[in-house]
Amino acid sequence: MTEQFNNLIAQFWPTTVDGVVKGAIYALIALGYTMVYGVLRLINFAHSEIFMTGSIGALVVVTTLVAPTAGPVTGLGLVGLLLLMAVVSMAASGGMAVLLEQIAYRPLRKHGSSRLAALISAIGASLFLMEFFALVVIPWLFDRGGQGRNQIAMARFLEREEVFTIFGASVSNNDLLILAAALLMMFLLDQLVNRTKIGRGIRATAMDPQTAVLMGVNIDRIVRITFLVGGAMAGIAGMLFLLKYENTRYNIGFILGIKAFTAAVLGGIGNIRGALVGGFVLGLVENYGGAFFGGQWLNVVAFVVLVLVLMFRPTGILGESIQQARA
Repeated sequence: MTEQFNNLIAQFWPTTVDGVVKGAIYALIALGYTMVYGVLRLINFAHSEIFMTGSIGALVVVTTLVAPTAGPVTGLGLVGLLLLMAVVSMAASGGMAVLLEQIAYRPLRKHGSSRLAALISAIGASLFLMEFFALVVIPWLFDRGGQGRNQIAMARFLEREEVFTIFGASVSNNDLLILAAALLMMFLLDQLVNRTKIGRGIRATAMDPQTAVLMGVNIDRIVRITFLVGGAMAGIAGMLFLLKYENTRYNIGFILGIKAFTAAVLGGIGNIRGALVGGFVLGLVENYGGAFFGGQWLNVVAFVVLVLVLMFRPTGILGESIQQARA
């Protein structure tokens, strides 16, 4: 136990830096879970595949525009490439999320089906998308010869360089880019929900759908926008994940999706700012647990956190729903 504690102390700052960056990705994915739950009271378990779609979209841009032996991209070319990756990943994930809502959830909602039916539909959609990408989309996009289940590596176009250190822990340009992009998207989403007409519609629908309809809110439009925005956040997360780990695969969202759901529950499911807090907390706790117990325990730590939160504080850290959020 003493050796494990000393190991944690020795790795504390590098573990913290990596945990914050990882937590930013968790938080972006968690936003989709918490927005859909806040509006529909539905856990969209297919959201993990929405995240995977974003990573594939970003990878398509890189493989199309950057040759494997081209080396680092710099200057305006790098800025343009990153922006294009962001746009494509957001469009791919957002479009897939809207399509998912249209096909898997809206018919059930129109017929007044139970939440259990919607949950089963979500699980079925998740499994379908995983296998569809593995057997059709990935082989077609990347000419894998039917080996779409293998990891697909990304050509490194961004040279990782140390920008500064924190108590000996290196902070690279890649870490700063991921964190800055994540924080910007979180800020923009917070402003959208709390400062715009669309945001008022989302909060009104989450609070009382029947009254919102009487006040002129188009519920179908709001639900569609909610899936679109949540999907776009997952798309950006997919792009940032690709920048950090430089590979993706058909089931990359499975474990990450559960962890992001854990982050949403930890912060307070249905609470946008809670999802952000939960993502960063989970990233740090998971990394600290991995440094203490060993890297093979990373996933165990995350799932233990989920169980403990559900047992002792099921409402999460902030514990308020989306309609109660205020700027």
